[in-house]
Amino acid sequence: MNHRICLCLPTNRACSATLTAINDEAAYAARRFGADVRVLILDSSDDPTRAEHARVVAGLHPAPGVTVHHLDESEQRAFLRRTIERAGLPEPDRLLHLMLPPTVSYGACTNRAFLLAAALGCRSLHRRDSDSTYQLHAGQPVYPVHHELPWLGRPAAEATADGLPTDLDPALPDRPVSLAGASFIGELSVDIGEIRQLDEGTYHDVVSLWAPADWPEERKRHLVEESFTGAGTAPFTGDRATLTVVDPMRVDMCNIAFDHAIYARVPLPPATDTIGSDYFLLHLVHDAALPGILHNRHIENFHTPERRTDTGFPAYQRRFVKFLLSMLYFHHVYDRMAAEGAELLDERHQVRADRIVEFLRESTGLDRTENVWRLDRVDTAYRKLGGRYAAFAEQLAEERDRLLDEAESDIADYAYLAEAWPALMEATRT
Repeated sequence: MNHRICLCLPTNRACSATLTAINDEAAYAARRFGADVRVLILDSSDDPTRAEHARVVAGLHPAPGVTVHHLDESEQRAFLRRTIERAGLPEPDRLLHLMLPPTVSYGACTNRAFLLAAALGCRSLHRRDSDSTYQLHAGQPVYPVHHELPWLGRPAAEATADGLPTDLDPALPDRPVSLAGASFIGELSVDIGEIRQLDEGTYHDVVSLWAPADWPEERKRHLVEESFTGAGTAPFTGDRATLTVVDPMRVDMCNIAFDHAIYARVPLPPATDTIGSDYFLLHLVHDAALPGILHNRHIENFHTPERRTDTGFPAYQRRFVKFLLSMLYFHHVYDRMAAEGAELLDERHQVRADRIVEFLRESTGLDRTENVWRLDRVDTAYRKLGGRYAAFAEQLAEERDRLLDEAESDIADYAYLAEAWPALMEATRT
């Protein structure tokens, strides 16, 4: 095979064991598939943690076909400045801020990975997370790259000809396999399990707020049951993989791979302090009916204790509330994409990025009433839970207008970045 791939780990926390494990997955990809693997560690940790990571990276067992790139934020910033300058785009400082904001952004860290993967000449990006680990089966790690590597970027017909099970529409065989992914087992992907333990009804009320407001109650109930649970808790016992149009609810960003043709056209939302802001491309691939591989090499998810500390708790809950508010805009865009369907693609089966920019711009003018209602519901629910949830509701009450403004400006920023993205990609390749 011998093509170059990027196996990426963005992190802002101590994760020495994960660094070793991801290097082992890279060695497996090189050994098994003959891939040239670039391990890309984007490190936003504090100085002592980053120094420890550098020590671990320096001591990694060298593997043929594997090159490790460990970049701190200053190195990432220098790369971005050069790229933005070369692209010659207006408002360079705004672009730099959206690509490397001062606070947590799940989309921005992956966008940096997309640009760096392009600069490194990689054909695909395979993303993992620092708060997850590989399952073991018969004493061996269960690596997702096993299913990600063979078909990404190739016509779907080639995968079916090789015997891969499929439920793909027979009209789609010429389209490229654009993503491969699985989910996770273990703890909820969003750290709100305590709410469910405290009050099942309140948990339903809060989680159902990420559905469109006009959904019937039954559909919301089904969404709540499925939300953030991944693939449950059953461990891996043997391989299953299907060529399909992948349902975004069946995969997770800790266990995903994209063909370069997807992320070269459209970035992820750069929203700060917003859980789930990195899931947009899953919806885009689905709505454009681009084929994908859905497999069962799920990663094991765990929560770091920081999210439950006195400072970590309100920060994390705020990210969750911002996720709920972002849905007003994203549901509008998802509806537009679903209605567009195959029209989202050009004659070469590539995403028409200009249509996405159009839908994003359109959504920024939406009436905020639904989001005011969401904040009211969260306020009621959290006060009912009492304790630190009630204290967080007080903080929320003071921030209401700011949160409503941020949810809207996040989408405007995304439209701006999406419009600039082709020029950034072009600049990074040169």
